[in-house]
Amino acid sequence: MCRPDHFDVTYAINPWMDTGAAVNRALALAQWDALRIAYEVRGHRVEMIEPVAGLPDMVFAANGGLAIGDRALSARFANPERAEEGPAYHDWMAAQRFTTVARARETNEGEGDFAIAPGRILAGTGFRSARDSHQEVAEYFGLPVVSLDLVDPRFYHLDTALMVLDDTIAYYPAAFSGPSARLLASLYPDAILATEADANVLGLNGVCDGYHVFLTDQAVDLAEQLRARGYEPVGIDLSELLKSGGSVKCCTMEWHAVRTAAGSGTD
Repeated sequence: MCRPDHFDVTYAINPWMDTGAAVNRALALAQWDALRIAYEVRGHRVEMIEPVAGLPDMVFAANGGLAIGDRALSARFANPERAEEGPAYHDWMAAQRFTTVARARETNEGEGDFAIAPGRILAGTGFRSARDSHQEVAEYFGLPVVSLDLVDPRFYHLDTALMVLDDTIAYYPAAFSGPSARLLASLYPDAILATEADANVLGLNGVCDGYHVFLTDQAVDLAEQLRARGYEPVGIDLSELLKSGGSVKCCTMEWHAVRTAAGSGTD
């Protein structure tokens, strides 16, 4: 995670961003800290990257790259406003205990567009990450990648429209092209389908550890669906960070185990 010490909305690169809207940085810091604490009190270790002045969106650590097993791939951002985040995250990854760290050749916004699921990686394209990055990720990590087309600019990253829940997913079908929505329905017939209201507050931008699901406290219907499936929703208020189009998952880069099938894997 990365503290939002420099968080602001100084440019607009997605429909959520309004440069005329005031940002309360103290509130953003308090909300972000509540998310960090929520992870830690439930047994998760949080490692920090130092924020860099002039990179207000660096708080959205999910976009910085992908980490699976002993391999990491740093991001290559689509927009020049965020380009320097890629090298910053690469340097941080290189200082960790990964065996191999590489820089993406293709435009690739990390876990923003790549969702790690048992036996496969779900990958979004259409707004940020290039389709060619899907093949690059498949080759680098040795896992099959399922390409999904995003069609609604409000859901500009895959992690705004889909959340992995252990061996199934939750998603908002209208964020995807018809063929991609049908593919998801065939792969995950038991998926949770989010309402438009919950999608519109980035309710799907969450993190699941197999039992707890950390998500915005505004996604009321989704929380009820999760609870009915046996998960424990953990509601977090990240309303200040939502001004830049980010929520729980955006703030969180996960270090994934290698998982080849549902319920199996190594740390």
